[in-house]
Amino acid sequence: MASSRFSVASSSAMLLVLVFLSSMAQGDDINIPPTLSPFFDNICDQVNCGKGNCSVDLGKPFQFVCQCEPGWKRTRSTDDNEEDDHQFLPCVIPNCTLDYSCMPAAPPSPPIPDNISVFDPCYWTYCGEGTCTKNLSYTYTHTCECNPGYTNLMNTSHFPCFSNCAIGADCRRLGIRVLEATSPSGDQSQGMRFLPGGFHGIEIIVISVIMALWK
Repeated sequence: MASSRFSVASSSAMLLVLVFLSSMAQGDDINIPPTLSPFFDNICDQVNCGKGNCSVDLGKPFQFVCQCEPGWKRTRSTDDNEEDDHQFLPCVIPNCTLDYSCMPAAPPSPPIPDNISVFDPCYWTYCGEGTCTKNLSYTYTHTCECNPGYTNLMNTSHFPCFSNCAIGADCRRLGIRVLEATSPSGDQSQGMRFLPGGFHGIEIIVISVIMALWK
């Protein structure tokens, strides 16, 4: 009997949510009923905004937005309108010099689908040179698994994968570390071999001078 009542209550709650979302789609005024408030208050618990903060906004397609910190964006586009249309994306694109020419060309941002009842983070996410994997525990989060030779920005799994050649020096101000170029191990070993050889030549000269003075 108790389980039957719980089932009826759960069905009623889901029906209320569907009716509410339907009224939103029709452009009706948005007033959150007290019975539905917990459903929407917990949305941001499922969201990772990267370098940004999540806030509930029921007027947006997925009922939340990511407010980016200074120096960070949601998309690779320089068009402010496209940035505004994708406010549900995490803030994982640094607003600094990025040279995409040394990486394979990225696909364009996908259009917003007509059916927004199901959110697939990997449909929207730009992982750079990496593969997007949905987080099974949190609806709105993902990870980017990088291809060999690429690393996640900020060394964080939900940030896109970039090659070091694409990161401009001005990205340092955002806390992005740019690896310094290092010599291959072969060159280093040659240098190490050259160093003793140099000292050996000096030693011969010093001994020759001593022998000449001794005479």
